[in-house]
Amino acid sequence: MDTESGAGQEAVTKHEQILAYIQSLPIGSKISVRKTAKALDVSEGTAYKAIKEAESLGLVTTKERIGTVRVDRKKRSSLEQLTFREVADIVEGQLYGGEAGLDKTLHKFVIGAMELDAMLRYIDEGSLLIVGNRESAHRCALEVGAGVLITGGFEPSPEVKSLADELGLPVLSSRHDTFTVASMINRAMYDRLIKRKIVLIEDIVTLSRPASVMRPDDTVAEFHRLSGETGLYRFPVVDDRYRVIGMMTAKDAAGFPPDQTVDKLMTRNPITVSPNITVTSAAHTMATEGIDLLPVTDRHRKLLGVISRQEVLEAMRYAGKQPESGETFDDLMWGGFVKTETEEGGQWTYKGRITPQMSGSLGTVSEGVLTTLMTQAARRMIREMGKRDHVLESMTTYFVRPVQIDSEIVIAPRALEVSRKAATLELEIRDEIGLAAKSILTAQMIDSY
Repeated sequence: MDTESGAGQEAVTKHEQILAYIQSLPIGSKISVRKTAKALDVSEGTAYKAIKEAESLGLVTTKERIGTVRVDRKKRSSLEQLTFREVADIVEGQLYGGEAGLDKTLHKFVIGAMELDAMLRYIDEGSLLIVGNRESAHRCALEVGAGVLITGGFEPSPEVKSLADELGLPVLSSRHDTFTVASMINRAMYDRLIKRKIVLIEDIVTLSRPASVMRPDDTVAEFHRLSGETGLYRFPVVDDRYRVIGMMTAKDAAGFPPDQTVDKLMTRNPITVSPNITVTSAAHTMATEGIDLLPVTDRHRKLLGVISRQEVLEAMRYAGKQPESGETFDDLMWGGFVKTETEEGGQWTYKGRITPQMSGSLGTVSEGVLTTLMTQAARRMIREMGKRDHVLESMTTYFVRPVQIDSEIVIAPRALEVSRKAATLELEIRDEIGLAAKSILTAQMIDSY
């Protein structure tokens, strides 16, 4: 057993050494499995796994005809900005010049369907001109600091290629037409705006080793001293490699003598989270498990930081206050629905019309759409009743009969039970004929634990 444990620790050590080695390389350095394995005296299999993890962490990227290259990790604050390299991938483009500028970002794109003089009023440094086979436009765009994307599969002239290389501004060509290319780029930019609003753990936690940790041989007296200094009552317990092996709380320490070591009292194999999960997922975990502090770890359970209940809730409230920056499918489906008061008063419904885009394979409304609409109605009712953040816990749906396209429907949510910790709602969908679908939904409040 000890031999196996030692082998596991050695593998982790080698893995960490490779990641540290990759981080130490200059940006732009080429990385190969064979050279990495030779440089660090590890197996090629170990080197390959570490390089793949480095790619998932944004430390390296694999480029066609070039290989794996060390890159600077992109900050999520600039997610909405595409690079010319990413544009080339999106439009299936071919590079003809200006390779040095592929990693520059563009702040807008301009469609060159106008006279040259008018076009120049819209083009500036850092933009992308989308245009057909117009050499004069290609040259003018490069001279003002813009990249060029030629549509229709045309190839730029040798003079334009030379100018692009000289200025370090990419000239790309795509076989697609101008409308298709613009739509593809716009869709990618739109998706990034949506992603920008999704808050991850790594966005709100400083991923460095926190001081407030304990070791297995620390005592209850040390726990109380640390708790008095920090005002906290829950600490990760780490081993000599800084891996989380337990969690020590005030409840664990209660009633034990000051010299009792925490390795006998701590909760072993505690719940941890990765830095790339959403704060909503972390909040759900905290609510479900009844905990108010989560260690943030890497794939080997090495401690990167901790996140508290208060930090999660503040992040969710901040995200909720941000302006809408792109519509998801849920938003698009709900777009035509409005809140209406019922005759009884004090209760409301949501009314809207079914569009052709909501149809399923049989020409009637998709069951998934109906479920989504009921979920959206429930979310809005819970927010309006209690102004509370929550996550969906369970949902049971009954489809009474098909709903026809172009029907006007009414979604009626009704609260069966609402408490500080949970809410249970009944929802009905009715059309001109009568009841079409019904659901029972429960939600967990994430700010009540």
